[in-house]
Formats: sequence, structure tokens, C-alpha cells
Amino acid sequence: MKEHIMEYWDIYDSDKKVTGRTMQRNDFRMVPGDYHLSVLGVIARSDGRFLITKRKEDKRWAPGWWEVSGGGVMAGESSYDAVCREVFEETGLDVRQCPHELVLTYHRESPGDNYFVDVYRFFKDFDESDVVLQESEATDFRLATHEEIKALAEEGIFLHYSSIRQVFDI
Repeated sequence: MKEHIMEYWDIYDSDKKVTGRTMQRNDFRMVPGDYHLSVLGVIARSDGRFLITKRKEDKRWAPGWWEVSGGGVMAGESSYDAVCREVFEETGLDVRQCPHELVLTYHRESPGDNYFVDVYRFFKDFDESDVVLQESEATDFRLATHEEIKALAEEGIFLHYSSIRQVFDI
């Protein structure tokens, strides 16, 4: 299980520049103009399928929904290092040496919780037996085509699809 005690995130300004200040993870009392940074990592195989995971049913937000790996960038950590860490923690797959690209960055603003999200796409062929799910995060995984992911989104059970759909266009 992930340990979240005393985990800190850098605070960024509206231009996505580090301010030198930090916040405790999930302490969403940010002031206007302050942001934190999250990452998402999409793993694409050469057969045109993507690795997606199913969130645990006891999750506070979007229980049982499908998603791609991701999480918060820790203070002092680069976006790229964070996405590699999150993918490894959540799937057991090491993507550090894989061809990759930062496909897009988007941001959201809501009271006390403004954030940027860097979305990476990695290219890696792997066997399903290579996937080791983080039990505290996910209950299942599957390899899905873009059309299958879009269908899950249309059912309302795929996280972030409207924000990241272009990452599935290869």
C-alpha cells in the first residue's frame, strides 16, 4: 500500500513554473493562481492496444472506473520521473527506457484544487503476465483498443477521457 504520510507536492504558478513553495499531498486549500502537477502515463503496444486498469470499488472518487496510470508529482521530482514511478508502482512495468512523448498538458481549476496534468505516451510491448497491479489502487486490467476505451468513456466509466482522448490516436 502506498504511504502518503508527509508526502509533499511543489506548488506551481499559472505558467506552470515552480514557485519554491510546497503543499502536503491532497491538502486542497490552494489559493487562486497556485497549482499542483499530476501525470498520466498511457502505455501503447505495437498491436494498437493500450493498458488500462480498473480502480478499486472502495475508492472515494470514481470507484470501479477504468483509467490509465497516474498520480501526483512529488516535490523536487520531474514530471517524467513521476510518470515512470507511477506506472511502475501501479502496473509493475518499467517504462524508463521506452520510446515516449509528452503528448499534452491540460489544467483544471476548482476551489482549492488547481492542477496541471502532463500526459505521456510510452511505446512498450509486454506480455499480460508482466503486469503486476498495485492492490491498493486497482482490481483488474485489460488491453483495449481506442474504440473500446471510447466505448467505456461513453458508458461514463473511463476517467479523464474527454481531456486525454488524443493520446490514444496513433
